[in-house]
Amino acid sequence: MSLFQPLSGTVARRRLYLLRHGHVAYYDAAGQPLNPKLAALTDRGRAEAQAAGALLAGVPLDRVLCSGLARTRQTAEPVAAPHGLPVEDHPDFLEIRAGRLSGVPKEQREAAYVYGFEAATEDGRFAGGDGFAAVRDRVVSAVEALVRQPGWTHLALVAHDGVNRMLLSWACGAGLSALSAFEQDYGCVNIIDVDVTAGRVVRRLIRAVNVTPGNPAKIGLHRSSLEEAFGPLLALD
Repeated sequence: MSLFQPLSGTVARRRLYLLRHGHVAYYDAAGQPLNPKLAALTDRGRAEAQAAGALLAGVPLDRVLCSGLARTRQTAEPVAAPHGLPVEDHPDFLEIRAGRLSGVPKEQREAAYVYGFEAATEDGRFAGGDGFAAVRDRVVSAVEALVRQPGWTHLALVAHDGVNRMLLSWACGAGLSALSAFEQDYGCVNIIDVDVTAGRVVRRLIRAVNVTPGNPAKIGLHRSSLEEAFGPLLALD
């Protein structure tokens, strides 16, 4: 591949479309949690993926990536299809993992799971699971390596709630303290422009955050992503 052509009117700018996967069911009909690694898109999630694909159909995408889990690949495929592109797996963008429910006292679960991003620190862990700093370092290293690679100007990456929050926090320079502010609804699209000069990231510009193509006015979207994902856990023993 040749070196990338910068965005029109710029010297060294390229554009990253950062998506969260579409809606999935994390619980069975009885309210018991399912294995999140195996979670697939629901009908709603497939509609959200199609809406994202339609939004980006006119964008001259050069590459489409996902974390490799089924829900991100199923979301990425309608984005890649209009461009005739393959979907590339990039496991460095896998989601931050919470710890086992049994390891968190019941009275602490709401703070640990539902509001866990509010307490993100350099030495903290998400609900007793992955360390915030370790995941931050993993995804930031991966995206910085990606934006230095030649051969693309417009790239779509389908990842996860926590990962996207990490990358938006990196883009604005706020660090872990911003995680809780960057809400990521199912099927949303974020846009980040990055200037790369002599192999070094010198500038990051956030163009859009948490755009939901099929529901731009956010009608009915009142709960946070973590309230949706972990709220049912609070009732379990």
